[in-house]
Amino acid sequence: MTTFTNPVPALGDPDDGPSARAGLCSSPAVHLRRSGHARAVARSGIDSVPDFDSGVDDEESTECTRGFGRATGTCAEPPPMFGDRGPAGALHVDDPGELIVAVPAMVGFVPERSLVVAVLRAAPDPGHSPIIDAVVRFDLDPDGGRRGLAAAYAECVAQICAAEGATEVLAVIVDDRAHEPQRTRRHGASAGPLGTLIAAFARRLAAQEVYLEGAWAVRAIEADQRWWSLPDANHHGTLPDPATSMVTVAHVLEGRPIRGTRSELTDLVAVDEGLAPHVAAHLDSARAIAYERYAAAVRRGDPDGYHRRALEQMLWQIANTDSGAALTAREYAELAAALRDRIVRDALFGLAIGDHAAAAESLWVAMVQVLSGSDRADAATLLGYSAYIRGDGPLAGIALQAALDADPDHSMANLLEISLRTGMRPDTLRRLAYCGLGIAADFGIDLGPVIG
Repeated sequence: MTTFTNPVPALGDPDDGPSARAGLCSSPAVHLRRSGHARAVARSGIDSVPDFDSGVDDEESTECTRGFGRATGTCAEPPPMFGDRGPAGALHVDDPGELIVAVPAMVGFVPERSLVVAVLRAAPDPGHSPIIDAVVRFDLDPDGGRRGLAAAYAECVAQICAAEGATEVLAVIVDDRAHEPQRTRRHGASAGPLGTLIAAFARRLAAQEVYLEGAWAVRAIEADQRWWSLPDANHHGTLPDPATSMVTVAHVLEGRPIRGTRSELTDLVAVDEGLAPHVAAHLDSARAIAYERYAAAVRRGDPDGYHRRALEQMLWQIANTDSGAALTAREYAELAAALRDRIVRDALFGLAIGDHAAAAESLWVAMVQVLSGSDRADAATLLGYSAYIRGDGPLAGIALQAALDADPDHSMANLLEISLRTGMRPDTLRRLAYCGLGIAADFGIDLGPVIG
């Protein structure tokens, strides 16, 4: 078995998929690409009054949000994308053990009790081996139980394959409860629940003209762990050191984090129970002050002046926190009030494709930890979008789920979550960032050079 994998990280892990939502697809770990460019002109005085009081995201569609559509889908975890680079920029994976140790780099963390599916596409040159185009992770222990898992997993994978024009996949099961079966005298399926699950999964896929070309199991992705083939108990081996995997090395050199566990991601969006109540105590005052400033700007005939100053306030605090400053509870409340202006929020999407993306993400993380309700959802949506655009599907999925947990009706979070869940490539969503750059430019604000 020889496949190629591009050294670009996968798009993501939707652990809110079958793991958190039975029957939903797990996170796509590939980065899907499309491009677009749009300018936002959603600014018209009193018709765009910031929502300082209701806490409900009932925004009307603007040129930033229009055109996404409300697609429906069943996949829960979005697939990561590796881009359109051909074999010239790809790494060879010639052995099941090499594929298995590359999985953490492809999904962004070390999976446990998971089914990981690699979607293959043909190489541009017929003489080359297939390329791993997406990686999807499913939780083996969803909240709703295991009934119907094979059908749910197959439906999700078939959706992604249809979107990518793929007809072949590989599968890896990581489960510390698994036991390597005894050798048999003939080629045959491995016994046990994992073999049964994979056989059912393969049948469901074949019914949709997608074929499982290989499936392996391992107890943990660690050096010297034993792996074995699920269709053929006589095919087995030992894992090399994951740290020496060329795929892992390539991801690390590109600055892409490989986290030890998924909990490292969920901790990023956990509420700071110590600071959050203090921020909440200042919110009403901050909103009232913001409203008065906006009303005064309208009376002067200069509502754009309010939007400009609110955006400048956000940018100043991004630079402030990036320099190591710790914000006060009052400052967090003021930022939450500023972010309630949808024009300001839409402009901030532009930071995701520029020099200041990492600094902005640090502030979004801090705000997610100290806010609640629609304010937390706004910050989590900005975080999720930024992670999505740079190909960090696991963080994107967790941030967007945090946004929807805080405000299930948050329209932008819903649109982005659907895009992630159905495997839309990050480059397709870059037009939202260009839209943000356009809004800022209309205010005379330069958000910095675009990267990539």
